[in-house]
Parts: sequence; structure tokens; C-alpha cells
Amino acid sequence: MAHVFAGNDNLEITSVKIAAEEACGMESAYLFPYEHPYRHLHVPALIIAGFFVFIALSLSLYLTLQHLRTYNNPAEQKWIVVVICMVPAYATESILSLCNPKLSLTCDILRSCYEAFALYAFGSYLIGCLGGELRVLDFLEDEAKKQISKPLLEGKKDPRVAYRTYCNFVCRPHVLGKDLFTIIKFGLVQYMILKTLCALLTIVLELCGVYGDGQFKWYYGYPYITVVLNFSQMWALYCLVQFYNVAHEELDPIRPLAKFISFKAIVFATWWQGVGIVLLCTFKVLPDDGKFKTGMQDFLICIEMAIAAIAHIFVFSPKAYHIVLPSHYGKVTTQETKAVVKVKDGDEEKPALLETKETEIKAPGTSVKESVQDIVVEGGQKIVEDVVLTINQAIEPVHEGMTKIQDRIHKIAVSGNDKEEPRVKVVEEHQRNIIREPRV
Repeated sequence: MAHVFAGNDNLEITSVKIAAEEACGMESAYLFPYEHPYRHLHVPALIIAGFFVFIALSLSLYLTLQHLRTYNNPAEQKWIVVVICMVPAYATESILSLCNPKLSLTCDILRSCYEAFALYAFGSYLIGCLGGELRVLDFLEDEAKKQISKPLLEGKKDPRVAYRTYCNFVCRPHVLGKDLFTIIKFGLVQYMILKTLCALLTIVLELCGVYGDGQFKWYYGYPYITVVLNFSQMWALYCLVQFYNVAHEELDPIRPLAKFISFKAIVFATWWQGVGIVLLCTFKVLPDDGKFKTGMQDFLICIEMAIAAIAHIFVFSPKAYHIVLPSHYGKVTTQETKAVVKVKDGDEEKPALLETKETEIKAPGTSVKESVQDIVVEGGQKIVEDVVLTINQAIEPVHEGMTKIQDRIHKIAVSGNDKEEPRVKVVEEHQRNIIREPRV
């Protein structure tokens, strides 16, 4: 009988365990059908992502070659190629990360650095569409004069005096003139610099084991770097928005809104998409697994890059550069030929002089090799110049602040010495009087 009761107890315990396991299984299956979703979904996701990456690479390569073959306006097409190459860069790094999760952090760093470079290139493209930096500065000055003349004629104060520069940048960017261009350029380049520095810092923290990719915990570096980059990116995008608000009428021929939306969707959506996946995994909506989080992000980016490549075909079409404007003509050569021919005039033959002129216009287009060389060399020099200028602009206020602090400390020290001198003289006079008294 004891064995029977023991057997019943074991059966009850076993049935409770089975029921608990079934309940846990049902609970986990509510959100995901597999215990290890990454293991079961990795191969199908890799096949689907590879198909979309093939589409993205094919379309982007075709569009890039079209621009390189019709490289008639380097000031604009140089930066268009950089923006277009954002799609293959994102797609390639995402599929490599999806194939080998060990490369996920490296691919994410490279992808982020190119994103900052592409954002700078897009701003440079808009400047190129307006005719270059000098013409943009003249345009902004004219806009500022128009905006300032209205309140002055009405007897109001100068709007540039009423508010500080950054307040005007937010509320009334039209009145800033050249200062607006300085702020916008600084906003674009600072993101590129900070992105690179944070990428290097990420590598150092990862080697030290304190980066914590995707973990919002105070003792990891990930949340702090995420906050810094988020504010930096938002500021850079806001600078582009303000530039568009001021110059949208001048940029109407190139349909800037469509270009801006297509570019911003890649930068903005992929960033917040990654943050959203991390938050969903943190709150147990999705499996809280490192491989699953990075794999989900890479899989979605592969699909999105195919959509972006299709959009670029229409938004950054090279058809506008097939027509060469007169101002963009290359070398013009004229060749004259003279020949003497005999012309019958009745029964007589008379000599006649025949002149012909042939004009040859050399198109400004270049070969693919020369186009790539121009993008790398000229574009690289421009980036270096802007980075150096931005660093100097960032250091200058710090230097001025340190100079003011040193001057104030020096004034305090000098004023302190001036106050102590009368006391010394009084003490000396008092000692002299004491010494003179016995003589009297």
C-alpha cells in the first residue's frame, strides 16, 4: 500500500510538472512559436534578405554607373553618388552581419559612420544645386535684407537685435544671413565628427567589456553613446530642415522634398527602428536575445534598402544631367577651310572662293575612372577643409572663455595687491613714528 501511495504521489508531481511546462510553453508560444527563434528563423531570413539585397545592389549599381557616365555637373553629381552608395553600404553590411553575428558590432559601426558621411554629402548636394557656397552666402544675405527691411520700415526694432543668434535660428532663420550658413555647416559636420569619435569609443568599450550593446543599464556605455548620438543626429537633421525652409523656392526645380524624405527615411527610420527593437526586447515583447535583436535589425534593413533603391531611381534620376547647359560646355574649337572652285558663267569658267567653318564643342563629361577620381580626391579635400573649419569654430569659444577667465583672475589678483599696499604703508609709518619718539 505504501508503494501505491508513493506511486500516486509521483504521478501527481509528474502531472504538475507537465502542466507547468505546458503552461510555460503556451505562454512563450504566445509571442513566438519557437523556444530559440534565432536558430529556427536564421536560414529563411537569410534567404529572403539575400534576395532583397540583390535587388538593392543591382539598382544602386545601375544608377551609380549612369551618373558616372553622364558626369556633366561634378558639383552636384559628386554628392549624389555618395548618397546613392548609402543603399549598397547599408545592404552589404547588414547581410554580412546577418550571416555572421560576430561581425554585427563592426558592421553597425561602419554603417553608422557612412550614415554621418552621407548626411554631410546630402547637405553639400543642396549647396551645389544652389550654385556653390559663395552663391548660397549671397542668397542668404539677400534674404536677410528682405526680412530686416520690413520691420525697420514699420518702425520696429531690428529682429537680429531682439533675439540671440540661436533663438533666431529656431524662430526666424531668414534674418541670420551668413550666420545661418555657418550654423548649418557646423550642424552637419559635428554629427560626422561625433559619429566617428563615438565609433572609436565603442570599439574601446567593447574591448574592455563595458559597452553592453543594446542594454540600457547605467554601468554600460551603450545608453550614454545612444543619447549623445541621438541629440547630435537630431540637430543635424534640424539644420537641414531649416535650410530647406529658407531655400525651398530656389530648390524647387530639383524637387527637394522628395529627395529629403527619401534620404531622411533611411537615416531616421533605421536609427529609431534599432532603438525600438531594443526596447521591445527589454520589455519582453520580443525574445531578449542579442543575436535575435541584431538579426531582426539587419533583416529589416535589407528589405528597406531594396525599397530605398527603387525610390532613388526616380528621385535621383540622371536624366537631368544628360542635357549640357551652355555654361557647362567644354572646349570649343572652330576650324575654317578654304577652297577655290570653278563656276561656269555662260560659256566662261570663273574661279570662286568657297569657305566652310566647322565648330566642335567638347562635352564636359568624363570617363568613369575620371569621375571616381574626382569624387574621391575633390570630395575628400572638401571634407577635410570643413572638418578643420568646424573644429576651429568649436575651439574658438572655449579659447575665448579661457581667456576671459584668466583676465578676471588677473584683475582680482591685481585689485587684491592694490588693497594691501595702503596697509603696508600705514604699518611702515606707524613704525617710523614709534622709532622717532625717543629722540624727542
